[in-house]
Amino acid sequence: MNSIKKPFPYPLKIDTVLIKLSPFLFTELAGKQRREGLAVVFENVRKKIGSVVKPKKEKNIAVFVDGPNILRKELGIDLEDVKTVLQKHGNIKIAKVFLNQFASNKLVEAVVNQGFESIITVGDIDVAMAVAATECCFNQSIHSIAFVTRDSDFLPVIVRAKGRGKETIVVLAEEASAAALKNTADQIIVLGGKR
Repeated sequence: MNSIKKPFPYPLKIDTVLIKLSPFLFTELAGKQRREGLAVVFENVRKKIGSVVKPKKEKNIAVFVDGPNILRKELGIDLEDVKTVLQKHGNIKIAKVFLNQFASNKLVEAVVNQGFESIITVGDIDVAMAVAATECCFNQSIHSIAFVTRDSDFLPVIVRAKGRGKETIVVLAEEASAAALKNTADQIIVLGGKR
């Protein structure tokens, strides 16, 4: 009997396979041997299938935070909340907060302490953030790109990311912000945590 060398090309649940195989297994076993042997056969089949089928991979996410527009006291958005919400969609592999040259050392330290990389730019942070996000469109290990913003400046990047097969997620500070992003992104998350 040939053993299977390649993984199945589609997700396969082991229990589903065992249920479908059970009529054939019952016909081969008889009486007491059937009851005792069936458990052993099921376990052997489960092990064999488990060794061949790859477990479902979680999505890798790249997160880009528009610091000057999101990290404001009046909005009450915490980077920990952003991480918690996005981790439900996959593993965060790239996490960057873009800040301007006026960001305080205390803010930069808080960003780093939350596990984000702080990127400080002298000019318009939207350009730096868009370039970094576009770069991730070509990263094969990234499956989803998330933008945490309040404006539609990143619409071209979202369109490019979707064109490259990436899932796009937009985390908004409030329901009324960025209508163009809400109509373009694959998923919208509204934090709106005014405190």
